Amino acid sequence: MTSAQPEVVPYADGRLLDVHRPAAGAGAAAPVVLLWHGSGPDERDVMATLAREAAGLGLLVLVPDWRSDRADGGRAELLASLAFARRNAVAYGGDPERFVLAGWSLGGREAIAVATHPDTPGELRPTAAVGIASAYGRPTTTTGDSPLDVLRAAPSPVPIRLVLGTADEIVPAELTRQLHTLVPAAELLELPTDHAGVIMTVYDPRAQRCVPATEPDRLETGRRTAAVLARAAGLPWPAAAA
Repeated sequence: MTSAQPEVVPYADGRLLDVHRPAAGAGAAAPVVLLWHGSGPDERDVMATLAREAAGLGLLVLVPDWRSDRADGGRAELLASLAFARRNAVAYGGDPERFVLAGWSLGGREAIAVATHPDTPGELRPTAAVGIASAYGRPTTTTGDSPLDVLRAAPSPVPIRLVLGTADEIVPAELTRQLHTLVPAAELLELPTDHAGVIMTVYDPRAQRCVPATEPDRLETGRRTAAVLARAAGLPWPAAAA
């Protein structure tokens, strides 16, 4: 994992986004991952441990704040962050031809929705998508449709990879498996951890948010999620080493 602090930049109307660059000396343009956090407002910090781990594998990882409690459910912010990432990836050393849209929990449902919906403009559509500990049966704020309904109607236009925690009490594993039945060729990684553990965190009831994990087993499990992001971006990161 790289320990460098991210660069913090505004992406729209003063809304902030963390830029986690790959390790120095990586050379050629890096694959890009836009990583959306869950339903908690402005929780880009919650994704920081996973983002740093993924950057250490050679990815440029962009993590925006967004708020699901907006009147539009966060739609404008999510789509603005996607447009910003697509427009500015090259400036941060990224390769726009390898662009992964990923998200955790509610952010994962939104990521899969945008990636697979037929109305997503070509210039915004990612080249792959990753859903982490997400459910896919409800309509999304970004598209108005549920990913399950969209993928029942037509094949996914991009490769999909899915991660779930078998001990997840927030989003039961079966809700991720439902989507996998519609895209059986997609990678499905089942991790022996809970909703927070898949992203290298633990829920702190006093803070009422997820905070970085310190337990070696939880960190090692979360590293396997980072490896899924790397594989989605086309890096030669074998599943056996994840």
